[in-house]
Amino acid sequence: MSRTRLTAAACLAALMTAAPAPALAQDFQSTPVVTDATQAALALPRPQPAIPAPADTPYPGVIQYRADITDLDRRIIRVRQTIPVAGPGPLTLLYPKYLPGNHADTGPIQLLAGLTVTANGRRIEWLRDTLEPYAFHLDIPAGVTQIEVAFQQLTQPDSSNWRVLMTPAMVNLQWEKAILYPAGYFSRQIPVAASVVLPAGWKYGTALTTASRDGDVAAFETTDLYTLIDSPMFAGAHYRRVDIDPAGDRVHLNLLADEEKGLAATDEQLKLYETMVQQADRLFGARHFDRYEFLFALTDQMGGIGLEHHRSSENTGAPGFFTDWAKSAGDRGLLPHEYTHSWNGKFMRPADELTANHNVPTQNTLLWVYEGQTEYWGDVLAARSGLHSKPVALATLANVAAFYDNQPGRQWRALQDTNNHNLLGYRVPGQFPSWMRGTGDYYRESLLVWLDADTLIRAETDGRKSLDDFAKAFFGHSDGAWAPQGYTFDQVVAALNAVHPHDWAGFLRDRLDAVGPDARAPLAGIERGGWRLTYTDAPNADEKAVNTGWANDFQYSLGFTLSGDKIANILWGGPAFEQGIGAGWSLVAVNGKAGSAEVLRNAVTAAKGTEAPLELLIKSGDRFRTVAFNYHDGLRYPRLERIEGTPDRLSDILAPRKR
Repeated sequence: MSRTRLTAAACLAALMTAAPAPALAQDFQSTPVVTDATQAALALPRPQPAIPAPADTPYPGVIQYRADITDLDRRIIRVRQTIPVAGPGPLTLLYPKYLPGNHADTGPIQLLAGLTVTANGRRIEWLRDTLEPYAFHLDIPAGVTQIEVAFQQLTQPDSSNWRVLMTPAMVNLQWEKAILYPAGYFSRQIPVAASVVLPAGWKYGTALTTASRDGDVAAFETTDLYTLIDSPMFAGAHYRRVDIDPAGDRVHLNLLADEEKGLAATDEQLKLYETMVQQADRLFGARHFDRYEFLFALTDQMGGIGLEHHRSSENTGAPGFFTDWAKSAGDRGLLPHEYTHSWNGKFMRPADELTANHNVPTQNTLLWVYEGQTEYWGDVLAARSGLHSKPVALATLANVAAFYDNQPGRQWRALQDTNNHNLLGYRVPGQFPSWMRGTGDYYRESLLVWLDADTLIRAETDGRKSLDDFAKAFFGHSDGAWAPQGYTFDQVVAALNAVHPHDWAGFLRDRLDAVGPDARAPLAGIERGGWRLTYTDAPNADEKAVNTGWANDFQYSLGFTLSGDKIANILWGGPAFEQGIGAGWSLVAVNGKAGSAEVLRNAVTAAKGTEAPLELLIKSGDRFRTVAFNYHDGLRYPRLERIEGTPDRLSDILAPRKR
């Protein structure tokens, strides 16, 4: 705190001490309190109008939009828009706030700068709304038929606050983060003709249709604002586009890389993605797009992303994703997950997320379907296509099951409430994630719920029906239709009952609302599938490929992981927690020997079956502590084990469909 501010604080304290208490209370009570926008406007240069509610009527005219993404060294995207206006009077421009796929108010308006508006060569000064700072109010003069809007998106050099969008070799242009649009209209009623100025010689991938390419300027066919925002661009110096559609040139893999060598996917690898597309066709039985473009950047310089769109997806992978194929085993379920979203989340989506425009608040009550069932089908399609071998698929499921079998947060927070997590602060992990719960739960715990449902249908129909039938009926209807449709909880229940009559409302609510000391993870689907969760002290090669941090993972033994020498991910109520260890402690020594993950693994193994305590010397700042663990069960890593003599429904689920 500065000296000036200390002085001011001291003066205020002195004044409060000197004033008699009754008089001071009376003075505070007489102070005006601003309670609405009308009173707030008294401090503004002019009154601010109300923000028009969105109406389902066409916007009068086409917005011309151009983004210049050539300023790579300074990482600046420069935007110019020409916006037709209907006549004199108030006009409000909005910066998108609620971003699709983020399920939260994550529009990075803090990165918008240099906003100027002109008409007929003269400036029009804007006024930011004091209650909704994503809105800019304009007073359009008489005789003006269009306005010119210019601003910059100041993208970031690192991912400490926002992910990196620009590198020397590639750019991820996300329209919703670099655009303003008129309030008062549905997004799908606002036409936009977009164009991009590219660095010299660059190529790009997008689901938009290119109208022309003049040198390094690409212009796209006019589309509506909703479709534009749902169709991002990846552009780069190193680019390759591959047809992976067995039905004929409508699904493509757009690869970008930091270096040309990163594009070297083999024919065998690409065939697996072609098989994934085929298996999705067999699962859903319909397509809801004219074409689909995977945008896949292989980079360690641009920020990581996995974001779904109706006709494309934005994803990043390691630079050696294809060239060091064995190391990517645990990451190959990403693109099947995103592809599934074209059906679940885009064509069919929760009704409370089907909003009129990008500034209407979203609700997330059905993310356990939107993300949870997509997570399930993503892993299933990865296995059915061969992107995941069966052992890798089983290891992936074992990791999920073990995490939730050991998660204490269900004692106070039900799965249903985790659907609100993004609205509480976008994917902020916080301390003690096992206790707080969060975003991952409506993905991965919900996956277990859908496996439970699938195996129940298979068991009660003697294999004649499955969740595949639900997917085809619920997501695969209306082949060729694009317009998004909203679904409700009751519609999900009705569709399940149409496949196999059961108390599906009770089934789902029991699992979604399970909370308290007796609440358990939904693992019944694994055992009904013919397998059980166990633990081993020696993970095999497939388990190591899935859990790449296995060597530092002591979650299911001592209750933490190591990140370098830092003790992290402390399991609430686990052995480390009970020793009073929290965030910020480092491992110094194990049983008197300099500490490391390897030394700790050896010590845990040596202590198995003995009575000798395991002594750790730990450090936080200038404090040292020696803690003794009375733990003798050895290392524990999750594994699925076959239950002999039971139907192997899980293997049936993971097997490729023949039609």
